[in-house]
Amino acid sequence: MKTLLRIWRLFPLLILVAAPARAQQKRPISFDDLISADRISEPVVSPDGRWVAYTVARADLGANRAARNIWIVSTNGASEARQLTRSGSDSRPQWSPDGKRLAFISSRTGTEQVYLLSLSGGEGDPLTALSTGADNEQWSPDGQSIAFTSAVYPDCHDDACNRLRDEAREKDRVKTRIYDRLLYRHWTHWSDGKRSHLFLIPASGGPPRDLTPGADYDVPPDERGDAADIAFSPDSKEICFTAVADRPEATSTNGDLYTVSLSGGEPRRITTNPGFDGHPIYSPDGHSIAFRAQFVAGYESDRWRLMVYDRASQKISNLTESFDRSVEEPLWSPDSRRIYFVAEDQAEQPIYAIDVAANGAPRPIAAATFNSELSVSADGRTLAFTRSSLVLPSEVFAADADGAHVRQLTHHNANLLSQLDINPPEPFWFEGAGGTRVEGLLIRPPHFDASKKYPLLLLVHGGPQGAWTDSWGYRWNEELFASPGYIAVMINPRGSTGYGQKFVDDIRDDWGGKVYDDLMKGTDYVLAHYPFADPSRVAAAGGSYGGYMMDWFATHTGRFKAIISHAGPYDNDSMYGATEELWFVEHDLAGTPWSNPEGYRKWSPSTYAAALGTFKTPTLVIAGEMDYRVPYTQSLEFFTALQRQNVPSKLLIFPDEGHWITKPQNSQLWYKNFLDWLATYLR
Repeated sequence: MKTLLRIWRLFPLLILVAAPARAQQKRPISFDDLISADRISEPVVSPDGRWVAYTVARADLGANRAARNIWIVSTNGASEARQLTRSGSDSRPQWSPDGKRLAFISSRTGTEQVYLLSLSGGEGDPLTALSTGADNEQWSPDGQSIAFTSAVYPDCHDDACNRLRDEAREKDRVKTRIYDRLLYRHWTHWSDGKRSHLFLIPASGGPPRDLTPGADYDVPPDERGDAADIAFSPDSKEICFTAVADRPEATSTNGDLYTVSLSGGEPRRITTNPGFDGHPIYSPDGHSIAFRAQFVAGYESDRWRLMVYDRASQKISNLTESFDRSVEEPLWSPDSRRIYFVAEDQAEQPIYAIDVAANGAPRPIAAATFNSELSVSADGRTLAFTRSSLVLPSEVFAADADGAHVRQLTHHNANLLSQLDINPPEPFWFEGAGGTRVEGLLIRPPHFDASKKYPLLLLVHGGPQGAWTDSWGYRWNEELFASPGYIAVMINPRGSTGYGQKFVDDIRDDWGGKVYDDLMKGTDYVLAHYPFADPSRVAAAGGSYGGYMMDWFATHTGRFKAIISHAGPYDNDSMYGATEELWFVEHDLAGTPWSNPEGYRKWSPSTYAAALGTFKTPTLVIAGEMDYRVPYTQSLEFFTALQRQNVPSKLLIFPDEGHWITKPQNSQLWYKNFLDWLATYLR
């Protein structure tokens, strides 16, 4: 913008002639543009702070998959990024402590294994060759070992046993599943009797050793964990990890920290908080373990506090109780004096730093931007991270340790973006239910003309404890939704994260209450304050809880010309009986169908299928058959009710997808049906 202003002052006549021509060269974003964008993730800064390794995923429409490779770029921004691997199956680059090699995960031979790559060249060599695969690799600080996880049968003591067990299952003509407890399936997979165990292997090669033999729990936890739930001590003598020992796992959000000595012995539990303790990180001086914790049992959306465990005294301190935001991705500075983290704040995700010894308040060092995937160099001078916005797909950035000198290191999508007419979001605030201030974001359509009237598309996010943020997305891309000439409106109603814990909690046992009012009032506000919004052409779309709200809209209002419901709960009783993470519905609906039958009935869209004659809005219903969070039968029930009441409706089911539609060809069909449905009723 500053460059354009300088040129304007120097060459006013030239600009007046040339600017319209350049503007006309830009086009609205299309699905082909979206699918061709490079997807940047997993940046890790080298120990000396000179380089960042990261991954680039590129959609292969013909193969119906994403090809992912490892790249490297200098932190000074003076050189072009360089591709290191080309198998199309590589992820999770991790620097060796001496900075000479990268460990990474690759499925190039069909099974994920740990590979090692020398920066001097080559495609990498396999370190593991387990029949059960390997994931979540991590170097020991002394560089002698690598920890990783693998899903094994708890009673098997070697890989030969696991291989024979799998082969026998494959040969057995009876394909049945037998269970005697919950949790028996999760997201898109059924339980097969295996558990993810923690292993250790010499970096020079050799047989791996199971550090959690016989354990009937997963490391990291299958239902809520990730690679950050595993950490080495700085002396390379022990590992801290998160595990869930509660039964049944389907009803518990508890997770505790354990330590295990690399010399052998049973893991030792070091936290007993009834909520979830995760993402442990040892201070570089070895004195403490920082981690994040949720305090409320049975609630997955309690805010994450930043905690510190003193290894000598075994006392735990809470560093962020007065910080009403949720701590993500905690990371020690190399001098053990401060901790970095990110936290959603309204629609952004700033980087924060907190002085541990001074017990100070978190301070933003990269505010009013959306950042994630923090990494810090061993010398403490350089931070690396990804940054995105609604007009910028994720790219790798770097900054000094105090947040100064922020610089964009990669520009993978610069050429694509230069061709697109996409508009940044405009935040607006209004009074929601009960006079509470609620934020929304508005995106104007391409080639915007304020003298025209445009259809309005209201988007409702999932969760429900989630949020619309100023960050780029691929499954639900707001710029693509606006591209046909629509105003895209994203409102963060009650239940949304980034606005304080009370705002999040306000949705409990009130799924269709204040949230619905917030959304209606927000829509009214836009129509009243933006004269280019056409009140006669308004549609709505949402997924997951947003899909629930679409079903609620269909049975509570006739104001929309069209509705699109993706993976939305429709009947609360049947949803409870078929979903997997029962703590979610039991918390949000304040009990079970038999302990709170009135609440389940009250907040179930199916209860109102014939109410007030509003069940008439043309509705597109979408779901994946492998969705075990909101089973696709919820969408079947909703579609059946629509059809039996002669409501114009269409059902789109993806047999090979789960809660999200991720395969490129499936995504292409999803977007086509989505936009075609809107075009039919908003023209």
